[in-house]
Amino acid sequence: MKPPFGLAPRELVTLRKLSTPGKVQDFLDTLAVNHEKRGESCMSPRRVLRERKAHCLEAALLASTAFRLHGERGLILELKAARGDQDHAIALYKRNGYWGAVSKTNHTSLRFRDPVYKTVRELVLSYFHEYFVNATGTKTLRGYTRPFSVARFGTLWITSERDQWKIAFALQDAPHLKIVPEGNERYIRKADRMERKAGRLIEWEKSHPRT
Repeated sequence: MKPPFGLAPRELVTLRKLSTPGKVQDFLDTLAVNHEKRGESCMSPRRVLRERKAHCLEAALLASTAFRLHGERGLILELKAARGDQDHAIALYKRNGYWGAVSKTNHTSLRFRDPVYKTVRELVLSYFHEYFVNATGTKTLRGYTRPFSVARFGTLWITSERDQWKIAFALQDAPHLKIVPEGNERYIRKADRMERKAGRLIEWEKSHPRT
């Protein structure tokens, strides 16, 4: 019998332990942040497990694989930022009809979400207040994709040694739903000094050897 998704025994042992969203998030938290020192990447779950680091999309792909291994759909979503800030990818899960998310970030706020959100829009809006540029305090979250199934790409990518740009570009090109009402952008308050101070707290320095 072929192993699920072509994963090696050691990989299966690791992913089978990630049987709840909380355990998935705990595992992602052990990974270093991929600062892409050797150039931009979109590593497969196999490469992430081997290199023990990931950026947000790489982590979302790993999380979606763990969710699929445990019988869930494997959904990811992109949070779309205004020009001058970075987009952010999360992996989705659902419990008793409510949405939650797991996420890899180097900062304090764009992380795990408990399954208390009735709609995907509610979940996305929970990221709005802390999604800002530290230098200016400008809040930048402007849109999001609908839940995006990685199953459409089959399973070979899970163990591929190549960067998964096909998935990255498909997510980037997917239609984005706006979250800021027309005419209300001018009312958005910048993050204050204390919020920006908290926002500067990071977990992994670029000088760390694992990143």
